[in-house]
Amino acid sequence: MADQYAQSGEDGRPTEIPAIRWDEPPEGPVLVLLDQTRLPAEEVELVCTDASALVDAIRSLAVRGAPLLGIAGAYGVALAAARGFDVDEAAIALAGARPTAVNLSVGVRRAQAAHRAALAEGGGAERAAGAALAAARLLHREDAEASARMAAHGLALLDELLPGGGHRILTHCNTGALVSGGEGTAFAVALAAHRDGRLRRLWVDETRPLLQGARLTAYEAARNGMAYTLLTDNAAGSLFAAGEVDAVLIGADRIAADGSVANKVGSYPLAVLARYHHVPFIVVAPVTTVDMDTPDGASIEVEQRPGFEVTEITSPQVTVSGAGGGIPVAPLGTQAYNPAFDVTPPELVTAIVTEEGAVSPVTAGALAELCDRSRQVTI
Repeated sequence: MADQYAQSGEDGRPTEIPAIRWDEPPEGPVLVLLDQTRLPAEEVELVCTDASALVDAIRSLAVRGAPLLGIAGAYGVALAAARGFDVDEAAIALAGARPTAVNLSVGVRRAQAAHRAALAEGGGAERAAGAALAAARLLHREDAEASARMAAHGLALLDELLPGGGHRILTHCNTGALVSGGEGTAFAVALAAHRDGRLRRLWVDETRPLLQGARLTAYEAARNGMAYTLLTDNAAGSLFAAGEVDAVLIGADRIAADGSVANKVGSYPLAVLARYHHVPFIVVAPVTTVDMDTPDGASIEVEQRPGFEVTEITSPQVTVSGAGGGIPVAPLGTQAYNPAFDVTPPELVTAIVTEEGAVSPVTAGALAELCDRSRQVTI
């Protein structure tokens, strides 16, 4: 089950609430999430006491973003173990909650493997639960460290491609601290440019239909004092045409072995626009997002979301009679096409930036070499 409660500072301003944290109150361990469906209006924590509540939180997008989903998946396994539930059953449910995001299953497998190894050594259920939690915490720390390295590599690449600073960066969806154990992926690069005085403007796609850019990226940009401007997704073309975009920075939910990138729907059109206007299109993601078992873009399973996300406008402060609890904006019975992601082919990607460095040009061989190098470092 899950419980919600709001937090705010004494002066009425929102407090800094981490996107995810493990807590151990007297009634038993819990996983506490910052409910991203309630942002930016209010910061509300969602308390998950079992894996099924976490699955619901993942599907509802209360917790989202590839790296954070991996962390959440690992903690979910640890939670099931600590609460005495069937760990393998919980792992299956968690890994399948969002099929496109490969980090989710990676995190689940890491914690599950630690749990199984501890049981095999004869440590008992309590020790095995501790091993799963240790694996989750390690993944959490690793992601924070990876975020910092991605920011450094990404900023170096921007300076190489666009010497002189004054970067005008267009981003899509949300890729900041809300999706990471650290400061994010693509957003972390823009934030590093801002801190170094080299960011002139962050262009924020609103990212329909769920407005992760308007609700979340703008929220993070404002908190960090960045110069940012929000635009509708269909205004991006005119922005390119006016020569106002120096680079596009996005994240990724899965990168296939050939370099095809699955990211929030609307990313592929930006890649096409960037190519036409000779603007670098850069993907920033941890190595764990590269799935060498997925050969190409056509093999990526793209999650289909409910139609009411398109036919209704939702708000945590407004509940009406629509199927999804929102305000209807289309006639009753309208069919909606609502893929959560689209796939950008590698030939449209200028570079993929990871914590191990950048790959450019993006080829299957270069990605395989990067993943091999990463495994050697880990070992």
